[in-house]
Amino acid sequence: MMTLLVLGSKPEPCLPPAGAFDALACANAAGHSADKYGLPVPVFTAMTAHLTSGIESGRQSLQALRGLRTDTVYLIPRHEKSGKLRKKIRRLPVAIKTTPFAFKRGLRRAAFSWDTFVSRDLDYYFGLIRRLCRDEAELMQLISEKKPSTGLMALVIGMSLGTWDRFILSGFSFELTHAYADNPEIRERGTVVSGHTDTDLILLERLAAVHGNIFTTETTVHEQAGIPML
Repeated sequence: MMTLLVLGSKPEPCLPPAGAFDALACANAAGHSADKYGLPVPVFTAMTAHLTSGIESGRQSLQALRGLRTDTVYLIPRHEKSGKLRKKIRRLPVAIKTTPFAFKRGLRRAAFSWDTFVSRDLDYYFGLIRRLCRDEAELMQLISEKKPSTGLMALVIGMSLGTWDRFILSGFSFELTHAYADNPEIRERGTVVSGHTDTDLILLERLAAVHGNIFTTETTVHEQAGIPML
């Protein structure tokens, strides 16, 4: 049985024994924790385009990734909001900063390296979720309104590749906290709860129910999403 450890960027991840997994995947700047705890180089890292949008938390993440590497980067694009032309024009600078070209340039400036860079639109990733969750209508409607977190997208990517039979979630907490810095979004939003929580919980529950091969080392994930403890 081949097992993939999916590592999120939450503080003090509860890690499984080294022999419990065969490969590592990371979300955003979780590579910082992987390096800190002596884990192997990630086979892939899923990254939100917001890392290069100019927001402070994105700059923190890039700093945490300095000098690290991954085999493959999967760029998760921004969820473009509909609206009037004036609002779209105001969002144009952010759209430019989060293009694949600008994103790769931002990673290089952070001395972060990779072998393969994968850039797909959100419809591609939503298609993976639809297939893995057997086209669950209520879930897909929720995802169209609020996409899953990058951590859950990393899990979805791993499950879609067909290489691994079992998946372990570590470093997940459904909060905005980071292992490498105090996330300024907590202060700005006035809450520690991630805006992705509702979507993530329903997606996790569905994936677990359909496939039965997801486990966690985190008590929070077990208690909130019902994922079995490793």
